Amino acid sequence: MIPARDHARLEASFVTPAQHTNKCVLMVHGIGYTRDGMKGFVPLFTSHGYRVLLPDDRAHGNSGGDLITYGLLEKYDVIDWAHWMRSEGCQTIDALGESLGASILIQSAAVDSIFQAIVAECPYSELRTEGEYDVQQMHQWPEWVNKPFSEVMVECAFLYARVRFGVDLSDVSPLKDIAHTKTPILLIHGMDDLKTPYWNSEVLAKANSLTGLWLVPDTGHVDASGTHLEEFNRRVLDWFSRT
Repeated sequence: MIPARDHARLEASFVTPAQHTNKCVLMVHGIGYTRDGMKGFVPLFTSHGYRVLLPDDRAHGNSGGDLITYGLLEKYDVIDWAHWMRSEGCQTIDALGESLGASILIQSAAVDSIFQAIVAECPYSELRTEGEYDVQQMHQWPEWVNKPFSEVMVECAFLYARVRFGVDLSDVSPLKDIAHTKTPILLIHGMDDLKTPYWNSEVLAKANSLTGLWLVPDTGHVDASGTHLEEFNRRVLDWFSRT
């Protein structure tokens, strides 16, 4: 357990294999999930000597916090977890994130370069654009109606967040942040992703020459390890080991 900067209580599980090195991995889950959703990746890393930290995001699982801020606060949470890992003897720290967790890690890298390398699976490039896409998917209206309607709905949601909670969600922009990071980031995205279309990772990759991009055929949202397990494992371990 560590306190967040706004004093929310953050909880995590720290897995240390019997034979381990000083290399560690932090894994960040997506919205609506908990650390349990990332446990399937643990053997991949512990079998190669990594220690693994699995936090519950704020307002998820056993962690405190009343509000999901899509990275505004969460990016500092993962940075603070990484510094805690450093205090526990982790000399190099990599990070793996899925969906919202991927976008959070990208945002964190623009603030602090504590992660040696990041793997981000199915991130969104802009929160506003993602919100508008989600609204449009809810309706089967003509585009000339659906597009302006989605823009109004998202703007109203952002306004409500500012007035009610003092949170400016318009500041959430992984695309803006990735352009200012020196951390190598591997973007992985399923080409059949209907929740967050793969062009989000294409846009992100173009913004920074340090990024890698793997577009995975016949794969939906955060399912690259399910459809291409061996290649997923190889690419992730290679990305962490060569940087």
